[in-house]
Amino acid sequence: MSKPSQQPNAKKARNFASFDLPQAFKHLGIKKLQPWNLPVESVPPSNFFKERLERLQRLFDLRNYEESKKLLIDAFCEEALMNTQHLKVWKGAALKATGLNGNVDYLIAENKDYLEAPLLCIVEAKKDDFEQGLAQCLVEMQACQESNINIDSPMDVFGIVTNGETWRFYKLTVTNEVYETLPHSIGEQAFILGMLQRIFNDCEANLLRTIA
Repeated sequence: MSKPSQQPNAKKARNFASFDLPQAFKHLGIKKLQPWNLPVESVPPSNFFKERLERLQRLFDLRNYEESKKLLIDAFCEEALMNTQHLKVWKGAALKATGLNGNVDYLIAENKDYLEAPLLCIVEAKKDDFEQGLAQCLVEMQACQESNINIDSPMDVFGIVTNGETWRFYKLTVTNEVYETLPHSIGEQAFILGMLQRIFNDCEANLLRTIA
């Protein structure tokens, strides 16, 4: 009696965090990042934000533990999102693309009850490893872009790599170019808030163009 034939196992999807930087560059088909000198107006922090930051720095160990550092990221994103009307933060959301899947530290997408058309991904630079954070961010931005193309909404996608204290900003264009800013430290609070607000506004503008 012959044995039933076995179907070959489907290729296992790869996790975003499994890429190193050369692999991420090759996955996107790029060789270089372009300098990004985005004109930004500094945004003075609100009294609420300054008080919240002071409390976090006084009451939490923000230096040694990854979960505590996320509190800083939360605070900056919350402050910069206050003037947007159509965006929402999704923490730990699942994201899939061809041959890829994983949970993303932060996604910014339309403010509704289900996740669609991710506009921006934020990667925490775990153990302050910004090179690994960039590799993960590049692949996640490409996955976001694929998600948008699949619903006939191609658009530029943004990315951020941060440990809460240092921030770097990225943009993946529809022509597959990646732009990168210089790093900015938490001491530049007004500039970081201005940069976040500018990018969130660009995300919202891209979103509104697709749903108009």
